[in-house]
Amino acid sequence: MADRMSLLGSSRAAATPAPTSFQAGGAGWREAILLTVALWTFVAIIYLPILIDRHPGEGWVSVALDEVTLLLSMALAMPLFALFRATEEWEVPRRVLALGGAVLAAAIVQVCFDLLYTGLIANRVDTAWENLPTDLGRAYRATFNYVCVFGVNVALFHLVNSRRHELSQAKELAQALSAAQHAQLAALRYQLNPHFLFNTLNAISAMIVTRRNDEAELMTDKLSSFLRASLASDPTELVPLDQELTLIEDYLEIESIRFGERLHVEIDCASDACSVPIPSFLLQPLVENAIKYGVAPSLEPVNIRVTGRRDGDELIVTVEDDGKGAANAVAPGGTGVGLQNVRRRLSALYGELASVAAGPRDPGYASVIRMPVKPPPTR
Repeated sequence: MADRMSLLGSSRAAATPAPTSFQAGGAGWREAILLTVALWTFVAIIYLPILIDRHPGEGWVSVALDEVTLLLSMALAMPLFALFRATEEWEVPRRVLALGGAVLAAAIVQVCFDLLYTGLIANRVDTAWENLPTDLGRAYRATFNYVCVFGVNVALFHLVNSRRHELSQAKELAQALSAAQHAQLAALRYQLNPHFLFNTLNAISAMIVTRRNDEAELMTDKLSSFLRASLASDPTELVPLDQELTLIEDYLEIESIRFGERLHVEIDCASDACSVPIPSFLLQPLVENAIKYGVAPSLEPVNIRVTGRRDGDELIVTVEDDGKGAANAVAPGGTGVGLQNVRRRLSALYGELASVAAGPRDPGYASVIRMPVKPPPTR
């Protein structure tokens, strides 16, 4: 019997996968039980020809009785699993002693059961079992084999648990990187509001100084509505292009109070492009640049045109104006915050799949965004 368990134990040591979950709660135990049952069932099938040879002419009853000891092996795996989990926070020497003692105890229990079980079957069920020896020499040998087997099982628990921790750390790292990206996008979005707010408040101040009080009041009302919509939106969310263009219209209404007849606006969105998602408030800094460098320095009317169209799997959004002169580019001493901001936001979301091309035209200036139609994967 002990010889059978020695061979069986060796197979167990080579094949036992440790449970794949060690978290507190029922899930870890459920996995441990399922894996242990599956393992021992597999080992029983593999060892079946040897058991048949061990009991020639005795029929399937003796073979089945020999297989019953597998139930105890499954049961003994559970206390080892429980102790392994309970001692995870212990110091290494103390834990090694505890697990080593448990392995030895499990081996002794298994060997004692094998000896008693063999005698019980020989006396009361099948006298042919009397031919299976139950001497102490065989017990010592079986104990050593069981210690090796259960020790390997514990080692496998440790290896699988280490892998579990590595996967958990990788997941936490990915979540941290995702959170950092969201924080970066939020910071970039909120970087725009003070820039725009400063320009608009300057315009309102100028209106008050020049006693254009009605226009200043109207501009203040529209500014408050625009900022309310800005602060209510999620800086990391994607919105349909037509929704973004509606916000651009609201922004340009504010600027139209400031510039009057000097500002002409045209917004055009192709029907197949209107539903394409883009980062919220992505276009506002480009339109603001057109106002600042195209409309503000000009004494003549300036047209600002915003268009959106699809080109296969790409969305192309263009912000252009026909303001004249070099002042339409980023002015000397300017920071170029808006254009840099757009590039960084697109890079954070789409990587190299999105781009911004900006430069002067004759006349005017244009910024062209190219980005995938398909939204970036959620992280």
